[in-house]
Amino acid sequence: MKKNLLMWDQTLFKDIEVFDIDFIPGQFDYRDTQIERLAFAVKPALMGGKVLNTICRGIPGTGKTTSVRKFFEEVEETTKKIIPIHINCQIDSSEYAIFSRIYTRLTKNSAPPGGTAFKALIDMVAKYIAKEEIIPLICLDDANYLIYNKEFNNILYAILRIHEVYENVSLGVILVISDPDILMEEVMDARVASVFRYETINFEPYSAAEVADILTQRTIQGLYPNVISSEQMDQIVDRTMRCGDVRIGLDLIKRSVMEAEINARLGVTDEDIQKAFSASRDMHLSGTINTLAADEMLILRQIVKMTDPDKFITTGDVRRALPEDGPKLTRFNEIMEKFDNIHLISMGYANKGEGRKRYVNLRYDKDRVEKLLRKKQE
Repeated sequence: MKKNLLMWDQTLFKDIEVFDIDFIPGQFDYRDTQIERLAFAVKPALMGGKVLNTICRGIPGTGKTTSVRKFFEEVEETTKKIIPIHINCQIDSSEYAIFSRIYTRLTKNSAPPGGTAFKALIDMVAKYIAKEEIIPLICLDDANYLIYNKEFNNILYAILRIHEVYENVSLGVILVISDPDILMEEVMDARVASVFRYETINFEPYSAAEVADILTQRTIQGLYPNVISSEQMDQIVDRTMRCGDVRIGLDLIKRSVMEAEINARLGVTDEDIQKAFSASRDMHLSGTINTLAADEMLILRQIVKMTDPDKFITTGDVRRALPEDGPKLTRFNEIMEKFDNIHLISMGYANKGEGRKRYVNLRYDKDRVEKLLRKKQE
């Protein structure tokens, strides 16, 4: 009798990379309109004009980054005049870091020599652009992190004003914003607003039918037949819709199949999906924690330590509990606002009669956050 077991040298994946977050599929549906609008914004530059700046807006997991990357592939195949440069602002979030990234992508050199001043770095970038007669098209992905870190206006100003100092040099900008609460007219200061003219491209959430089709197409491409049943795919689509992020669905499929492989099964079980879902839910939280600076980690650990379902904590309580060499008041307030903006915590003022006390609530389960913090520390 043949056992329904996976042999040691077998795998259920035809191509496991299909389920990676940064994978760019050959077939990318439901975002043709958005990609066409990106192309419309770049078209003037091909005829001697300037790129129209754009902002791609939508909640996480609505295809913004993949659309830009797919569009960048088309640009690279079409012209050598426009040089697409994708920058992850969760990783590069300062003026110097972003212009260093632009420099390395343009010149194919290593990072600028240590000690290079920021003005000198801009000069190096501008001279290269002028010499090669190119137009860099800069995508600042997850630009909302620049806003949280109070770097947004300085960076955008440096990019947009470069043509005023260096003749015949200009850069196009695509901003990707994943926070629906951000209002650009409130974020931009006057010096940026006066020069930053932009088109907005909206990315609406995928429907259940669209999510089902996207996940099914990836499954056909990435798995051997009959690894996941149609009923199980319905479960995965349902969980994905509840989370509101198609990336959760991709990760859930990948983890479910890996669970089946660990147990040497030829197909996924409902238990595999349940185990995988517990891990997939932490994907966004883990990604957020991994981007935090040392002083931000210090404050988050303190908030987690103080969180108690039977007690209220205030911003003042948190700050007083920090070590003496912890962040000063201004930086502390910036970090707390950032945590609120990226939905790690929620903050609210007390009722009348209690002064200006501001209460702090951890948005995630304390044990889950503690586990991820320990993992980052290891």
